[in-house]
Amino acid sequence: ALARGAAAPYHLMKSMAIAPPERLRIAPPDIRTTDSTVADQIYAGYFTFQGKTAQAQGVSPFLLTPPSPGWRRSLTGFSWLRHLRAADNALAKANARALVADFLALPKLPPDDPAMAPAVVARRLLSFLSQSPTLLDGAEAEFYDAFMQALARGARRLWRALAGEGAFGADRAFCAIALAEFAVCADSGRKIAPHVTRALTAELDRQILSDGGHVSRNPQILIDLLLDLLPLRQVIAARGLQTPPSVLRAIDRMMPMLRMMQHGDGSLALFNGMGATAMDRLASALAYEDTRGAPPVNAPYAGYQRIEARDALVIVDAGPPPPPEFSQSAHAGCLSFEYSLGIERVVVNCGAPSAPHDDARELARSTAAHSTLVVADRSSARFAPIDAPRRRAGAVLSGPSETNVERLRHEDATTLFLSHDGYARDFGLLHQRELTLLDDGSMLLGVDRLAAAEGARKRVETHEFAVRFHIHPRVRVTRGAGAAVDLRLANGERVIFEAEGIEPEIEESIFFAAPGGARKCAQIALRGMATPGVEIAWSFRRLRAGEAVPPAEDV
Repeated sequence: ALARGAAAPYHLMKSMAIAPPERLRIAPPDIRTTDSTVADQIYAGYFTFQGKTAQAQGVSPFLLTPPSPGWRRSLTGFSWLRHLRAADNALAKANARALVADFLALPKLPPDDPAMAPAVVARRLLSFLSQSPTLLDGAEAEFYDAFMQALARGARRLWRALAGEGAFGADRAFCAIALAEFAVCADSGRKIAPHVTRALTAELDRQILSDGGHVSRNPQILIDLLLDLLPLRQVIAARGLQTPPSVLRAIDRMMPMLRMMQHGDGSLALFNGMGATAMDRLASALAYEDTRGAPPVNAPYAGYQRIEARDALVIVDAGPPPPPEFSQSAHAGCLSFEYSLGIERVVVNCGAPSAPHDDARELARSTAAHSTLVVADRSSARFAPIDAPRRRAGAVLSGPSETNVERLRHEDATTLFLSHDGYARDFGLLHQRELTLLDDGSMLLGVDRLAAAEGARKRVETHEFAVRFHIHPRVRVTRGAGAAVDLRLANGERVIFEAEGIEPEIEESIFFAAPGGARKCAQIALRGMATPGVEIAWSFRRLRAGEAVPPAEDV
C-alpha cells in the first residue's frame, strides 16, 4: 500500500483522523551507533546534548530549564534511547520506560516549545517506533495505551505540518519519512499510507537532485536522510511491501555523492553548513551501499567538482546558493576549495561551528572563512538576520546568480575553469579561478582573476582583495626562503606554497570543524587592489623525498 500514489505536486487535507494503534506490526531498526556508557550517565541524572549538560537531581529532565533550545530539542527527540537499549539490562530498560512515561505525563506543551517543532516530533516518532520493543516489553497497560496515543498524536502533528506551513525546507522530508514509518509499523497506518507515499515521493524528488546532492548543498543532510531512509527501506521489505521507487532512487543517488565529498581521512568537505564529520554515522550510512565504484568527479546540479591525482585531492564549491527555503545553513563560499594529500588535510574551509560555538555561526558563513577570493572583506552572498521571522532567519537574500564550470583534461593534468558573479552588483567584478592538479599529484596550481562584469558601471573607488587559504590545524606553517611558505604535514611531508608577484601573509584563523571543538589554525593571504584585469598565480608544490628545505622561521 505504501508504494501507491503519484509524484508531486501533492495535497494533504488539513487534518486526518489517525487513530492510536492497537499494536505495532514491526519495529524499524536504528542503524546509528550506540554507546552503553551514556546509559550510565543518564541513570546518574546527567543529560548531555549539543555541548550542554544538565543534572536532573531527582527531577524529571523534561521539567528542567533547558540550557539551550538545542539541548531541549535533543532531549525531547529521544534519539538517546538507543544508548539505553545498548546497555541491555533490566535497569536501563526500566529507566528508559520511566523517562518516556515522564514525558508522556507532561501537560500539553505550547506550540513554541522546541519539543513541538516538526523536525523534533519526527525524530521522537522515529525513536519511539525503533525503541518500542524495549519500551513495551513487560509494560503495564496504562503505559502501553499512553505510548500508542503519543504515537498517534505525533503522526497527526506531522500530518498537519506537511499539509500546512508548519514544516519547511529539509524538515519536510524528515516529517514524511517519520509518517511513512508509522504507516508501515502501526496497524492504524494503512489509511494514510497512500497519501504519505505521495508526500514522501514529492519531497524526495524535490530535495534530492539528479546527481545525489541535497538541494540545500549541505553534505550533513545527506547523512541524516540516509540514516532514516535506510531503516525505512528495511522495514518496508520486512513487511513484504513494495518500496516506493523514490526511496530507492534517493538512496542510490546519495551514496556516491557522499563519497564524492570525502577526503582521504574519511571526513566530508566543509561546504554549506557541514561541520565536524561524525565518522560513526557516516560509516553506518555508507555500509549499506550496494555497489562501490570510483567517486563521481562532477556534480553539476549540487554544484561541486572533484579532482583526484594519486593521493592528491581537490574538492571545489562551484555552485550558486540554494533556494531560500533551503539556504539557512548555506555559506558564502562560492569557488572555495579544499585540498588534501592522502589522509592529511592541507587547505580547508573553516566549517560550521558546533553547538557550543553558535555565536560564531555567522562568521563561519562569511566568504572570509573560506579558501577563496574576497573583495573588500565582504561576502559574495548576503544573509537575512538570524532574528528574522522563522522561515527567513539566516536565509540567503542574494549571492552569485551565474556560476560557470569547465573541466579540461590535459596530457598530464586536469584543470577546472570556474567563475561567479557574486561581486558584480556591488563592485562590477567577476571572480574567475583556475585550478590545475598534475596527474602525479605533485603540484596544485591556481590562478585567480578579477574581470569587469558585463554592463557594470565604471567605478572610481577601488577596494582591496584577499585570496585566502585556510590551513588545517595539523599542518605547521612556517616562513620559507624568499616569498615561500613552508607547510609541514603531520606525517612529515613538506609542501611549499608560492605566489607570483605577491608576498604571502601568514595570519591566524580558526577551524570550527575539529571533532573536539574549535581550534586555532593559520591562513595564508594574498592581497592586492581589486581592479579589472588583476591576476594572481599561486601553487602548492610537494617536496620530493630528500629535497632540501630552506631554513624557515616559525609563525
